[in-house]
Amino acid sequence: MRRIYFLAPNIEVTHKIVDELRVQGIEDWHMHVLAKRDTPLEDLPEATEFQKTDFVAAVERGAALGATTGLLAGLVSLRFAGFAIAGAPVLGVLFYGATIGAMMSGLAGLQVGNSKVKKYEEAIEKGGMLVMVDIAKERIDEVRKVITKHHPNAEFEGIEPLLPPSY
Repeated sequence: MRRIYFLAPNIEVTHKIVDELRVQGIEDWHMHVLAKRDTPLEDLPEATEFQKTDFVAAVERGAALGATTGLLAGLVSLRFAGFAIAGAPVLGVLFYGATIGAMMSGLAGLQVGNSKVKKYEEAIEKGGMLVMVDIAKERIDEVRKVITKHHPNAEFEGIEPLLPPSY
């Protein structure tokens, strides 16, 4: 799955784009509309906190950093406690560090806006709407051509490199 971005100038064009995407067989949970705060989106699929913030990226970074710290702490404790201790406590400290790192970073990430969406902030504040669509790689060109052909006011803003397979 890949995420593609369209920037629509107003809510009317956004409604038409979302309707067109529904006709193309794209389900609502694969579409995310980001608009200025307090903009009524009516039946448009609103972006969730995962799309609005850097929560997922922060959790990934926190888990990696916490696991690394936990592994180092476990190895240092082995050095001082001697090698009579089995590897299970080291793994326990590693998982504990990953869990704490993921939780703390995730909470911090909820307070930070999505870094991939930052370049659209100005257009969104002026009333534009960002439509994010998660689709299969093979359908990107087809969907892009249909939307830009039928909605010339909408700007195709690009493709996000990769999404995790379970997304």
